Amino acid sequence: MPTKSKSAGKLISFEGSEGSGKSTQIARLAAHLQKAGREVVATREPGGTEIGEQIRNIIVHNSKGDEMCPETELLLFTAARAQVVREVIAPALRRGAVVLSDRYLDSSTVYQGIARNLAPGPVSAINRFAVGDVMPNLTIVIDVPTEVSLARIHQRASDLPDRMERENITFYTKVREGYLLLAKEWPQRVMVVDGTLPSDIIDRKIWTEVQKRLG
Repeated sequence: MPTKSKSAGKLISFEGSEGSGKSTQIARLAAHLQKAGREVVATREPGGTEIGEQIRNIIVHNSKGDEMCPETELLLFTAARAQVVREVIAPALRRGAVVLSDRYLDSSTVYQGIARNLAPGPVSAINRFAVGDVMPNLTIVIDVPTEVSLARIHQRASDLPDRMERENITFYTKVREGYLLLAKEWPQRVMVVDGTLPSDIIDRKIWTEVQKRLG
């Protein structure tokens, strides 16, 4: 597996609460990059591989999902992450592609570590074991107020909302605070964008920053 310094490609991760608008902005950034002649590989967490998608189904839709303990959730997320890194992300980086990941290791730091109250030491160690040296060159956090996040979740939710869609306002307040704390700790890597702005403005802010990072 390549180290970050040896990797010819770039890894850009997108983070934020549910309903923050990550999917829309990933699609827009992919279009910009492809127009600029770059190979783009888009993936998601949990998922991105056949094994990862099966793990995703366990996490999100298992009939006993509400009984899942935080430790199990963390290990399932990182198992899917380990697979997508080795099967998809690392090979793409070696080819020189730009990888856009809908969530990455910061999600576990925030969702399982901060929101689920797991100790930061073990979360960090398990995260790094899963990804090795494959760290994001840029992490884009699309930030929206908790009330906005919940309103968007309820608007899009089906008759049977999944485990994450059923979480309460306290949980999502912790998630938002966790991402903002992460941005303060890693200012060189993490960019925060106001997710309540019009999509076109968010798009321009992200593309401007990505162009700087790609040189």
